[in-house]
Amino acid sequence: MYQAIVFLPLLGAILAGIIALAGAHARHPGGPPHGAQDHGAPPAGGGAATVHASHAEEREEPAAAGSRSAELITTTFLFISMVLSWIAFARAGFSHQEAHEVVLPFIVSGDLKVDWALQIDALTAVMLVVVTTVSAFVHLYSIGYMEEDPYRPRFFGYLSMFTFAMLMLVTADNLVQLFFGWEGVGLASYLLIGFWYHKPEANAAAIKAFIVNRIGDFGFALGIFALFMMTGAVDYGTIFHQAPTLTGKTIHLFNWDIDALTLICLLLFMGAMGKSAQFLLHTWLPDAMEGPTPVSALIHAATMVTAGVFMVARLSPLFQLAPAALTFVTVIGATTAMFAATVGLVQNDIKRIIAYSTCSQLGYMFVAMGVGAYSVGMYHLFTHAFFKALLFLGSGSVIIAMHHEQDIRHMGALRTKIPFTYWTMVVGTLALTGFPGFAGYFSKDAIIEAAYAGKNPAALYAYLMTLGAAGLTAFYSWRLIYKTFHGQPHDEAHYEAAHESPPTMLVPLFVLALGCVLAGFPFLGIFAGSGVESFFGESLAVGGSNTILEEMEHVSLVISLLPSVLMLIGWGVAWLFYVGRPELPVELAQQHGVLYRFLLNKWYFDEIYDAIIVRPTLWLGRLLWKGGDGWLIDGFGPDGVSARVLDVTRNVVRLQTGYMYHYAFAMLIGVAAFITWFMFAGGGH
Repeated sequence: MYQAIVFLPLLGAILAGIIALAGAHARHPGGPPHGAQDHGAPPAGGGAATVHASHAEEREEPAAAGSRSAELITTTFLFISMVLSWIAFARAGFSHQEAHEVVLPFIVSGDLKVDWALQIDALTAVMLVVVTTVSAFVHLYSIGYMEEDPYRPRFFGYLSMFTFAMLMLVTADNLVQLFFGWEGVGLASYLLIGFWYHKPEANAAAIKAFIVNRIGDFGFALGIFALFMMTGAVDYGTIFHQAPTLTGKTIHLFNWDIDALTLICLLLFMGAMGKSAQFLLHTWLPDAMEGPTPVSALIHAATMVTAGVFMVARLSPLFQLAPAALTFVTVIGATTAMFAATVGLVQNDIKRIIAYSTCSQLGYMFVAMGVGAYSVGMYHLFTHAFFKALLFLGSGSVIIAMHHEQDIRHMGALRTKIPFTYWTMVVGTLALTGFPGFAGYFSKDAIIEAAYAGKNPAALYAYLMTLGAAGLTAFYSWRLIYKTFHGQPHDEAHYEAAHESPPTMLVPLFVLALGCVLAGFPFLGIFAGSGVESFFGESLAVGGSNTILEEMEHVSLVISLLPSVLMLIGWGVAWLFYVGRPELPVELAQQHGVLYRFLLNKWYFDEIYDAIIVRPTLWLGRLLWKGGDGWLIDGFGPDGVSARVLDVTRNVVRLQTGYMYHYAFAMLIGVAAFITWFMFAGGGH
């Protein structure tokens, strides 16, 4: 059963790839015609594809052969995998029927022995249901969303490959296999973000995501190397068994002796910072919106961005022994939560607002990890998957209704045109902002309480940042709702043409909306209550010296109610600004222009990185290319030698005139030179 969960998406990806290649061959039997470009892409703004939208005079391309088959195969396999994952969740979590299956030997090199194995415990089971459930409904949603795209087999192949890589990551029993899945989701995200590769923005966003993640992955790889150096193993069981023996040991680095566990955990967390878009390595996440909306839902809700959170949870026995590293995790998580919330206040692209919300919520999860509330962080990961996927897919429905318009300033009054989408997005917003009774209320408020009860030096800072971010989250979330669905229409033509999405898009919205309610209170006990140790067992570092869950029970009622109070204040201010007195935001932006531009430009991180990293790197690259390689190496090397040979031969050729008197004169000169040399040389004796 477990192998079916993991490998059915891979099988679907392979079959979709074969269909895509067969369709491409049928379209161009002799290869693509000279100068042809295989574009198949939607208009800028991202929606159901209208091919070559930037060139309206070009005819639309027909769908690739086998498009429907690729959709049905991949989607069916994902739903089967989803059903099996829920069965695994019940078995591993509630019945404690954990499993370990070795698929095949992976790497055998000296002391390094790695099996390709599947480890199924409660932590893995949580990730299985999150990944497969969201992915299955994203596949179903994509059937309607990508209906007009001619290259659907390629798209669905990428989706399933992405899901397979994530499943390999969460079922790994060792760090090498985890790294394989880690890089697999990175590759698949690159392909999905840049799916509409005829758009320069999509190419740039895909490259940016890939490169920024390589920075984090470099640290992650170093952390794995350091662990292998210190323990001689990469499998979790051996590492966790030897972890206590590493306390007090140091690693000599750059003439410093650094605590081994602290350094290892910081390097591993560096990978999480890149993959989960944490502060300083967050810049790729908003640009990833250039991909199709289902991609945004898959990357930002349940899969790639949560990989870092899962990794810290999986390695919690290590992190628990490195309090300095946990403090750093707390600081980064809290800073990210507040930073992304402030930027989300003023964004106008509907998908970018939700993307910054994702960034902020991931910060919450890392705060929970940092203070030792690992199960609470996983709880928010679990609930977040449902409401964030709902919000992304709902925004896709809005984009379709508005003919690919993504700027909320050009929307308005859509609640009467697309009421089903409106109400599902309201449900998602209630869950995101932490309205009582909805999923986010239980998980996000639990994180804030954990930060308050935390004992590490950054806990108070984390509490204040997450508390403030709760109010900001409510403001920008309801700002999106009011500007999109309320007020007056700002684009009459698109407003009049707006209509509800097809059933294949609405069914996932309905199911995810149910998840926004049902994923909350029913699971509270096993994630943040008395059933945590029983449910997770040894898969998380809970119990023992980690008493954060017990301390959370003693938090006062005032502290527990504060997040809800700030949520209501944020909601009220949003109503005042965008329903009651819509002229206020404009006046404030004019009065505080510097602050407004600072937030609108995302704290100028892109500009700063461009100035201190990108431009100097490009300058150095050009210098080494033009000066080092071109002028020095080629100029004095192969090109220089060949040029001198050509010069010599060119001059020698000039001696071949064809006139006898020229040759006779040359012979005379030669004879004279020989006699002169003979005379002087002979005279020397």
